[in-house]
Amino acid sequence: MAANRYVAYYRVSTARQGRSGLGLDAQREAVERRMSEGRSDVVAEYVEVESGRNSDRPQLAAALATCRIHRATLVIAKLDRLARNVAFVSNLLEAGVEFEACDFPQANRLTIHILAAVAEHEARMISDRTKAALSAARARGTKLGGFRGRPATNEDRAKGRLSQSDRADARATDLRPILTSLRCRGIISPSAVAVALNLEQVPAPRGGEWSAVQVQRLQARITSLQNDGRH
Repeated sequence: MAANRYVAYYRVSTARQGRSGLGLDAQREAVERRMSEGRSDVVAEYVEVESGRNSDRPQLAAALATCRIHRATLVIAKLDRLARNVAFVSNLLEAGVEFEACDFPQANRLTIHILAAVAEHEARMISDRTKAALSAARARGTKLGGFRGRPATNEDRAKGRLSQSDRADARATDLRPILTSLRCRGIISPSAVAVALNLEQVPAPRGGEWSAVQVQRLQARITSLQNDGRH
């Protein structure tokens, strides 16, 4: 029976914490303890040194890309450190990646959807209070600029979700560095690339092992993206 694959993502708030291991060691210990409970392999780990208020998380983006490549589950130590962050929730929803928290194993994509709904509700309440305050200010004769902001709706999110073609483009983008690395090692032919991807246990588009034909399609898609200037 094949082991379940995981990509570990850790976050510390300061560079000092990152260097000292303060907080990071505890997170790693929690993940290692969870992995020891069953047949589980951590194929990669990423450490983000960011404030919880910072929505720019390049290591999270890299971790999600690795999850897509290996059909792995993203694992974090504590749900409350990350899942309440709106940027983290949005990234998870859009990435199509399964998720697990060591301190809350029952959490899944449904939990994340609920958290996103709560965040949206809170944003709508803030918006409503802001509009009410602006109306009251106008009634008092205060001159104000236009109010254009509004929280994202479910319809907005639906429109923003990737189509099947877009998902294939995103996966090709994720896999391109691997193909580039293989080419640098002299592994160029589709059949040789397929063997290398299978040895690296990178799942094929529909699961299972790669064939030369699938590699040719992947290479063609990457070339098309480059020609279109989308990569």
